[in-house]
Amino acid sequence: MATKITSIDQARLAAGPRSSAAGRDVVLDVTVVLLEGGYASTAVGPIEVFHSAGVLWNWLQGDLSRPRFRVRVASINGAPVTSVCSLGLVPEFAIADIEHSDVVILPASGWDVQDQIANGTQLLPWLRKMHSKGAHIAGVCAGVAFLAESGLLDGRQATTHWALAEKFRARYPEVLWRPEKFVTEDGGVLCSGGVYASIDLSLYLVEKFCGHAIALECAKSLLISMPRNSQSGYSLLPMAHPHCDEKVRESEEYLQENFSRDVSIDVLAKRLGMSTRNFIRRFKAATGHLPGAYTQMLRISAAKELLEHGATSIQAVASNVGYEDIAFFRALFKRHTSMTPGEYRARFAQMTFGRGQLVSGASALSA
Repeated sequence: MATKITSIDQARLAAGPRSSAAGRDVVLDVTVVLLEGGYASTAVGPIEVFHSAGVLWNWLQGDLSRPRFRVRVASINGAPVTSVCSLGLVPEFAIADIEHSDVVILPASGWDVQDQIANGTQLLPWLRKMHSKGAHIAGVCAGVAFLAESGLLDGRQATTHWALAEKFRARYPEVLWRPEKFVTEDGGVLCSGGVYASIDLSLYLVEKFCGHAIALECAKSLLISMPRNSQSGYSLLPMAHPHCDEKVRESEEYLQENFSRDVSIDVLAKRLGMSTRNFIRRFKAATGHLPGAYTQMLRISAAKELLEHGATSIQAVASNVGYEDIAFFRALFKRHTSMTPGEYRARFAQMTFGRGQLVSGASALSA
C-alpha cells in the first residue's frame, strides 16, 4: 500500500493550484489513475507529456525549468497494478488519498471493461466527487466507459475507440457519441479515441491550460504531433450491424461484388423477389443503412485500400470505385474520412509494408 498523503499535503492540495518558483506560472495538479489490466502507455504517455510541459523544451534551450503540472499516480486501492502486457506499475497513492486535482486522467482499460467497472466500484463515486469539486475528468479509449457508467457523460458529447462505439452507444444511450473525433470536451469531461490518442488528449489539455506556445514546445521537444482532430481515417467503415435476415445478407454480398457498377435499388429488390419499398425497409432495419449509403461506404473502403497502396492518380481511384465525377468523389471521401484522398494517401501509403497485389476488394476493382 502506498504511503498516505500527510495532513500538510492535504492542506496544500485543498488549496488548489499554486504559483511556481517563477512566480508567474500556475502549477496544476494532475492525477493519473492506474487500472488493473489496462494499457500502460495510456498512463505513462500522459505522465510524460504533463511532466515535460515547461520543462523539457526549456532544458533543451538552456533556459530555466518552469513546470506547469504536478503529476501524481494513483490506483483504486493504492496497490500496484499489472498492465495488459504484464508490465507492473506502482502508484504513489490510492484514489481515496486524493482530495484535490485539477485534472484526472483515466487510462485505457483492457477490453474486459465491464468486468473492470464491476470490480472498481470505488472509482465511480470518486470520479463524480472530483468533477463536482471542479476537476476536469478525462478518459482514454475503453476507459471512457467508466465516465459513462458514472453518469458524467449523460447528455454530453463523447468519443471512444471506433471499434467500441456501437457497443457503447447501445449500453449508454444517454451519451452523445462522436466516435469520429479524436478528442471531445463537454462540461469539464473529456474523452479520447484509441490507445495512442492519450497523447493527443494530453497535449490538448496542455494547450487548454497553458496556451498554444507551451503545447507546441512540448510537442517539439517530445517529437510528437499536435492533437489530431479525427479518427475517421483510421477506422474501418461500418458495413452493417449483425443481423439474421438472409435476403438482406444476399443483397449485401451482391453489392460487395458489384459496388463499382451502378446497381439500382429496383434491380436489387427484383433479384430478391421484393417490392422496392419493402426491400429498402428490410435493408435499413437489418444493416442500419440505406442501400445507397451502404454502397457509398463500400466504395470509400475500396478507395482507401487503393490509396494505402500508393495509387498515384486520384481520378483513376475514383473511376475504379465507380465515380466519374472526381469533385463529387473528393467531397464524399472527405465526408467519410475527414481527409481529402491526397491527404489520406500521404498519411497512410507509407504505413503499407507491401506493394504487391491487393487482397479482398482488389478482384472486384479489377473486374
